[in-house]
Amino acid sequence: MPIKEIKAKDLNAKKFIEQQAAEIARQVGNSYAINALSGGVDSSAVTMLGHIALKNRLKTYFINNGIMRKEEPEQIASIFKKLSVKVEVIDAQNKFFAALKGIEDPEEKREAITQTFYKDVFGKLVRQSKARYLLQGTILTDIDETVAGIKRQHNVFEQLGIDPQKAFGYKILEPLVQLRKDGVRKLAKALGLPESIYKRMPFPGPALAARVIGEVTRERISVVREATAILEDELKSVKAFQYMAILHTDRVTGMRGNKRDFGFQIEIRCWNSIDARQAQPTRLPYPTLEKLATRMTAEVPGVVSVTYHIATKPPSTMEAV
Repeated sequence: MPIKEIKAKDLNAKKFIEQQAAEIARQVGNSYAINALSGGVDSSAVTMLGHIALKNRLKTYFINNGIMRKEEPEQIASIFKKLSVKVEVIDAQNKFFAALKGIEDPEEKREAITQTFYKDVFGKLVRQSKARYLLQGTILTDIDETVAGIKRQHNVFEQLGIDPQKAFGYKILEPLVQLRKDGVRKLAKALGLPESIYKRMPFPGPALAARVIGEVTRERISVVREATAILEDELKSVKAFQYMAILHTDRVTGMRGNKRDFGFQIEIRCWNSIDARQAQPTRLPYPTLEKLATRMTAEVPGVVSVTYHIATKPPSTMEAV
């Protein structure tokens, strides 16, 4: 059955919160639910909805998979502590890097992250907590892109014919599936989340692994993490839908100290969009691009080349892989 979209302009956030909280409480009943918080607006909104509906019968975890942004686990846990939501941070870095070892194909990387998250790391937490339900922030765009075969989103199952109950042992609840990103932002604000969350730019489920072309290693994640920190620092005042730093596979020729240096190439993408279905590259001022290149080549070990992406979506997509 097709999902009936609720457009942001038509969303009555207060009514939506009341309806979805009641529905979550009805489905979970006297049981327990569990959810994974990433800090993005989708998972944050779902976390707050879940705590309104279930109170202490919702267990919230932040899975540190080793592929997040700089100091992200600590920052997100701190924000939610101020909202009286307890978040337990789970260190699972070794498991994720082991699962990604030797994999270069983008879809295989996504599948490795999905299986490690749902079957191994999160599956163990579900069994320990005795929760029968997983609360998840899947939105309509995730489903559209997955079903169309554009990009497998790690949080889409039933639309692909996968029964999470059989595959993982728990039922998945998705209260945001009628919304797109602009609608979720409106909802998150109504839920009392801070501006740093409800205006936060989208960040992919596979995290920085989606911004490393080729094999994901600790070294390569470290490079793209530092580049991302610089990018977010320099563009924090730019009114863009999303921006990102991407690490390419091949090393390129550079020069340091009058000697040839085979180094890394970082591609910068910055997008203007409303709902992520279509997007145009932001026309950043040249001095801004120049400063980004200067900082990245000086501050990120091994980077000798910085480029800027100028193709629209479509035919391009926002993330590189």
